[in-house]
Amino acid sequence: MDSIKLKKIKKILNEVNSWKDRMSQLTDQQLQEKTEEFRRRFRQGETLDDLLAEAYAVVREVSQRVLGMFPYDVQVMGAIVLHQGNIAEMGTGEGKTLTATMPAYLNAIEGKGVMVITPNTYLATRDAEEMGKIYRFLGLTVGVPLQDTESELSPAKKRLLYQADIVYTTNSSLGFDYLSENLTASVDGQFLANLNYAIVDEIDSILLDSAQTPLVISGSPRVQSNLYGIVDTLIRTFKEGEEYKADGDKKQVWLTPKGVKAAEAFLSLQHLYDPEHRDLVRHIRLALQAHQHYKRDKDYVVRSNKKGEQELVLLDQATGRLMELTRLQGGLHQALEAKEGLSLTPETRAMASITYQNLFKMFQKLGGMTGTGKVAEAEFLETYAMSVIQIPTNRKRIRQDLPDEIYQTLPEKVYASMAYIKEVHAKGNPILIFAGSVEMSVLYSNLLLREGIPHNLLNANKAFREAQIIAESGQRGAVTVATSMAGRGTDIKLGQGVAALGGLVVVGTERMMNRRIDLQIRGRSGRQGDPGKTKFFVSLEDDLIKHWGPNWIQDRYQDYDVEDRLRKAKPLTRRKYQRIVAQAQDASESAAQASRRLTLEFAESMNIQRDLVYKERDRLIRLDRRLDGLIEKIAREVFAQVAKNKKYQDPIAFYHYILDHISYQVNPAQIHQAFPSKQAKEDFLWELARSELLAKYQRLESDEVIAQFQRMVLLKAIDENWVEQVDYLQQLRVALSGQYASQKNPLVEFYQEASLSFDRMKALAKEQMVRNLLLSRVEINTKGEIVLYFP
Repeated sequence: MDSIKLKKIKKILNEVNSWKDRMSQLTDQQLQEKTEEFRRRFRQGETLDDLLAEAYAVVREVSQRVLGMFPYDVQVMGAIVLHQGNIAEMGTGEGKTLTATMPAYLNAIEGKGVMVITPNTYLATRDAEEMGKIYRFLGLTVGVPLQDTESELSPAKKRLLYQADIVYTTNSSLGFDYLSENLTASVDGQFLANLNYAIVDEIDSILLDSAQTPLVISGSPRVQSNLYGIVDTLIRTFKEGEEYKADGDKKQVWLTPKGVKAAEAFLSLQHLYDPEHRDLVRHIRLALQAHQHYKRDKDYVVRSNKKGEQELVLLDQATGRLMELTRLQGGLHQALEAKEGLSLTPETRAMASITYQNLFKMFQKLGGMTGTGKVAEAEFLETYAMSVIQIPTNRKRIRQDLPDEIYQTLPEKVYASMAYIKEVHAKGNPILIFAGSVEMSVLYSNLLLREGIPHNLLNANKAFREAQIIAESGQRGAVTVATSMAGRGTDIKLGQGVAALGGLVVVGTERMMNRRIDLQIRGRSGRQGDPGKTKFFVSLEDDLIKHWGPNWIQDRYQDYDVEDRLRKAKPLTRRKYQRIVAQAQDASESAAQASRRLTLEFAESMNIQRDLVYKERDRLIRLDRRLDGLIEKIAREVFAQVAKNKKYQDPIAFYHYILDHISYQVNPAQIHQAFPSKQAKEDFLWELARSELLAKYQRLESDEVIAQFQRMVLLKAIDENWVEQVDYLQQLRVALSGQYASQKNPLVEFYQEASLSFDRMKALAKEQMVRNLLLSRVEINTKGEIVLYFP
């Protein structure tokens, strides 16, 4: 199948090449005039596909003149794949950054905007600066709407940057911008352009590895619970298999009967699972998860912040980078802080949330680049309808990928890998050592120090020099210890004389949780036909085997004498051990894929609701007229429910409803009259409301001000209730995740409750709209702005 696709791509490549000589003969001005020519031809009916060959040839020629780089044929092939809305798998050092300039320029001709999205700020700003020279030469504008570029970006400044022809940003920045824009109360607060076409660099990292980390904007803190510390003390007395059991596959953990009794004794309770102790049970489950499934220096780090206080920061396991803006929801973050003895941060409400999967599905067209997408093609096809096309390398790859060395125990593996590192270092080859966690990176750094081998250590605690350290790691004698994905997107060039020594040697200190990360690690070496070697060292005590290997391995090698094992250290050469490692990795990948699918399914309900709410907000924000008809419709709908409600047949209850929701200026005698019908009662309420509204409108100066007041009141009601809904669904998902051990399907339960709660939210929002409209106090300040005081 790929061969057929490549044949079609090569046919288009030949068309691009046919323009090469003609473009080289054009003056700079003639090349610059091509952009307006392409736009004119597009308006006249030519498609982007019609313009592709000539436009790509223009970019190639301009790249040669401006940057001194002429894109190779394989880069043009990758660019064709990107324009077609698929994923180009291109090896390390094949020039993905330059490849993206061709489809970015072509699609910018359409005038709807193009985004180039990278995993981190450094890559976004670097690529925008370097490749921006091509775009600006051709008359296009470039925007980089990242907070790091300035201390604070106003909505007006962001709007200007997002309206550029080509925007370079990061996935996290775009996600938070999308959410924050949809919390604004006016058109002035909106800044995002249409989500038309995006080129996603390292697309597997963003759309697969980061898929389960929702972007959440948090606000108004909850009342802080004092149970975290108490429950953490309790959990420290428990042992796995006795007081609790854990299911590693689904990250579930639960109390045994013995654990329940221990908890009841510790907390002086009769029955732990009584409904009144629901919150306590939640804290116990959170504490168990914190202790069982989250490891320091692997899932998170503890560091000093700018105030000198200790804080907990999550780690991205796929990249080894700090997740500065991300916090675990549902109280899990606070449970981890209690585990580490830190001051508890406020447990906040989730105000807005979205997953990367749903964010990127909003684009009209997506293209992606990665060095390791083929192994995940089935998932890309299923989730995003994107094929992965393997692009040939420009030069033949001569890197040697040596067989794994597998050992029974961790000390044996570390000893053997250090012996190999010393041997290679003695020859002068640069070495990149990749560890699976911060903890292991520090271990290897300490061992290298003991051996007197100078080196750089690059992990989440020292990520600020990442690009520089990785770029220099190809120099003769250089040794670099890094976490698994450090330097992704950074070019490593070999120093003088290194190629003659055999190039850069990459040492993997364990097999990672998926093959794509292993391939990325190997891809650090052997770029653009350079020589190089890669080798992995594995033990049967590695996390991958512990979590996903057969149980008999752990039983067999549970207790041993370290010195005895080191004396007998020999690699396990039987093929069954290679199969065990491969099967463990397959199991890990399958579980991760199933988990991502479940995340997508859980998010689908939220996605539908968010889309409905944001569209309604946007419609209200953009209306520039009075909303009298809409307000009467909402009010009558609310009053119809009140008229039918048996509770309000009691005159006193009815009177109090009017005082609480409609007007303080009501005659009690009117309330005690008998209404001939429910319709008459509804009409009575509407007449009271209408008179209250008319009195308010008379104090406002114009229809424009009245319309602004109406919009503000409706938006406030929508926003407050939507925030509660988002937060409730976040909490609901966390609560239902514990039901996998029961007979219930948590997804079905979630969908049912999400639908019911959305209906409740809409009803409450309408009630609040009416109450805010009628009982709020309105003032116009000295700047002519409306100031509302809500009841």
